[in-house]
Amino acid sequence: MGILQIQAVNKHFGGLKALNEVNIDVQEGTVHAIIGPNGAGKSTLLNCLIGRLLPDTGTVTFNGNSLLGVQPHEINQMGVSRVFQTPEIFSDLTLLENVMIPAFAKRDGAFTINAFARVTDEAEIKDKAEAMLADVGLGAKASDVAAQLSRGDKRRLELAMCLVQEPKLLLLDEPTAGMARADTNNTIDLMKEIAARGMTMVVIEHDMHVVFSLAEKISVMAQGTVIVEDLPENIKGNPKVQEAYLGGAHL
Repeated sequence: MGILQIQAVNKHFGGLKALNEVNIDVQEGTVHAIIGPNGAGKSTLLNCLIGRLLPDTGTVTFNGNSLLGVQPHEINQMGVSRVFQTPEIFSDLTLLENVMIPAFAKRDGAFTINAFARVTDEAEIKDKAEAMLADVGLGAKASDVAAQLSRGDKRRLELAMCLVQEPKLLLLDEPTAGMARADTNNTIDLMKEIAARGMTMVVIEHDMHVVFSLAEKISVMAQGTVIVEDLPENIKGNPKVQEAYLGGAHL
């Protein structure tokens, strides 16, 4: 049994069947990619995992606990962190302040900007945030304002904000979207380092360079259902994947 189990999940929006009997089992300590064309249901599935949507039927279980009906902030406290497609950071704050706020949230059980009022007298949290920034390669920029960062460094900052909460599962929604190739490769290297420490990751991604650089298993979605789940080396030549994802073109 995996750390994340998605079983027979269905979600309808009126007459549209966005998810149709979706089954995915994510093993602890692995990188599991979910790919598919636009409209395949990937974002809907992700929103079911983090509590933004409630499936019509089916189950979603994390670490033995049901996520159905659980609020997003409660799911976060259970050990699930999400990296958004567009980096969700506090642009007007420094990098250090950005990382300290979620560190307070993990410790105190609630995420609130009011924690910022205490950043100057919380040495333990400050030290932890500084160490995390150094860990993702941003230690020298700790006092910089986040708005000044490149897109690649904003992604690194957001990863630091997630990792400082010591999650058991990291969900990444197109983590390299909009990046230049150099930033993409740097992000891949960072994610490999994180994965090497045993972090369980689910990656939703369109860039096949990213997918095949990271994933240990790949689930391919099309029209709301999983059509193939297999090892990366088997996905590349699978005719169902080529037809559904790339219209017959080779990966």
